[in-house]
Amino acid sequence: MINNKLLKPKSIVVVGGSDDMNKPGGAVLRNLINSNFEGSIYVVNPKSEIVQGIKCHQTVEELPQVDCAIIAIAAKFCVQTVEILAKQKQTGGFVILSAGFSEENKEGAELERKIVEIINSVNASLIGPNCTGMLTTHFNGAFTSPIPKLDPQGVDFISGSGATAIFIVDNGIRKGIKFNSVFAVGNSAQLGVEELLEYFDETYVEGKSSKIKLLYIESISKPKKFLKHSSSLIQKGCRIAAIKSGSSEAGSRAASSHTGALASSDVAVEALFKKAGIVRCNGRDELMTVAAIFSYPELKGKNIAIITHAGGPAVMLTDALSNGGLEIPHIEGTKAQELLLKLFGGSSVGNPIDILATGTAEQLNFCLDACNNDFENIDGICVIWGSPGLAPVYEPYRTLLKKFETTKKPIFPIFPSYLFVEDEVKEFLQSGRSFFQDETLFGNALTKVFNTKVTAHSNIQIADIDEIKIRKIIDNSENGYLAPEKIHEIFEAAKIPMSKEGVTDNEEDCVKMAKEFGFPLVMKVVGPVHKSDVGGVSLNINDEEVIRSEFKRMIKIKDTYAILLAEQLSGTEIFIGAKRDDKFGHLILFGLGGIFIEIFKDVKACLAPISTTEAKPMIKELKSYKIIQGIRGKEGVNEEIFAELISRVSALIAVAPEIFEMDINPLLGNTSYIKAVDARIRVVKN
Repeated sequence: MINNKLLKPKSIVVVGGSDDMNKPGGAVLRNLINSNFEGSIYVVNPKSEIVQGIKCHQTVEELPQVDCAIIAIAAKFCVQTVEILAKQKQTGGFVILSAGFSEENKEGAELERKIVEIINSVNASLIGPNCTGMLTTHFNGAFTSPIPKLDPQGVDFISGSGATAIFIVDNGIRKGIKFNSVFAVGNSAQLGVEELLEYFDETYVEGKSSKIKLLYIESISKPKKFLKHSSSLIQKGCRIAAIKSGSSEAGSRAASSHTGALASSDVAVEALFKKAGIVRCNGRDELMTVAAIFSYPELKGKNIAIITHAGGPAVMLTDALSNGGLEIPHIEGTKAQELLLKLFGGSSVGNPIDILATGTAEQLNFCLDACNNDFENIDGICVIWGSPGLAPVYEPYRTLLKKFETTKKPIFPIFPSYLFVEDEVKEFLQSGRSFFQDETLFGNALTKVFNTKVTAHSNIQIADIDEIKIRKIIDNSENGYLAPEKIHEIFEAAKIPMSKEGVTDNEEDCVKMAKEFGFPLVMKVVGPVHKSDVGGVSLNINDEEVIRSEFKRMIKIKDTYAILLAEQLSGTEIFIGAKRDDKFGHLILFGLGGIFIEIFKDVKACLAPISTTEAKPMIKELKSYKIIQGIRGKEGVNEEIFAELISRVSALIAVAPEIFEMDINPLLGNTSYIKAVDARIRVVKN
């Protein structure tokens, strides 16, 4: 629980405060003194009487009651210190900067456990240990520098790494980003990213709370809580961007199905972010670029005008925006010609609008007015304005500041120069606005922001399936892979159509089934995982003689204990799978099927539950979507049925969470039907 003694204390003690600014205890005390904190400040240091002008207590026992404690002493002394403060001094907020806890060894982990136990016993709040501290508009409880401008409408930033937090804040300051709070949660022994998101969500007040949340995450220990509160904040109008490090896992855990191999932990993180509507960033610079984009009005459409006085950067920005799915529409007509007459000879207005290196602030104003008022096919405006070293650029930057106040469309300022125009940039930043320095970085970030959609999923409609029948089958099954006939029964109950098929280890029964199903047929071995690799698949069987010869051959293949016979369907091979993650729950994956999974890995993943409404746009995001649409005369796949089957798989694993892995590969689909041809279901109970 996060309480006001941590966030808005009336008194703070720095245990381990010193005059040495090169140590955390000295730096944090200096920052606290220089911050906006209006309450009482105490210091504990057994070796000093006065520290940084403040009378010093020799022990914590000497202290009066104090709301919050910032602790910067050796780990071995922290347990006793916390116990005295929590139980004798009514301290309710703790920020433990000290290292040497669970990040170091088992002994440190035990110290950390005892501290949390004490703090929980008095309903207190803890940031850390092993952290750089916290910074809010009420007080600075961090030992780090630089210190950003604070504003209640600024960014709320939560970081799992103190050092990374420093570098990200530094990057943000240079871009003009203001902060409302910075929390470096360290070991997250009690309060981590999820708890702070919960606090921001539950205390959110429209018009007063910050609308921008930034996250640096090294692990997500409570994904359900994370999804609940991040999604809720976004639904309330907040915008969230995050870095999740550790995506290059050396290898996924060995799995016996395509779904298991594809559903790595990073795929789950990606699906979590997508479901919530979080913009995922790949580095510090991109994170702060996205934060700066968040600080401007939202881009509602995909058509962008680029106003520039430098051709090269405009070309690179055009490439970045176009590659990300945004459009740079051609500008022409009477209004375009009228604008061209106001510019120097050699200028162009086709988009990019190039007003040359000698362009003036007045000409910039003409271009902005035209894009805002005359060109209806423009949704947003990017202005690239550095300096070729000819003249100061105060007036163009002041023109932008004026237009920000009156524009109907978002304007994004890109300033490629710095040294020659350092004073002009500083004046621009003093207005409270942020800017972008690199056009390609900005273009890539803007496309990420634009393409991150917000999907309401609090009331997802679950597909209608026979829950009683499914539960009966699962309850009566052992751990392991279900027999094909059981899969048939489950799919029938879930209304997932399958091709007619049967399994037998008897040649005569195989012939009998063939006559019932009708030709053409397909035969597959039952047992081996990769059937095609061992010659365990035979297609286009049209007579009884081939049935018999193939049965005799296949039954001898290693690990084969039966033969599956099925009607042979026509269509495009697609795939739907599910994989249970111990933390994240079930992932639903889908894309092109058959061997294309292994070759292209063109798969979309979503956290269950997923509705048809959520599935439809994700199908369109597949790189192979043109194949699903139908290409070069080849029949496509019915997207409505595809989306419905994805939602049915989601409903199935909701009813039967014991399904650890499910691989429906392939399904054969055309414009009329989609039917499962092969499937594997692995049950793991408890």
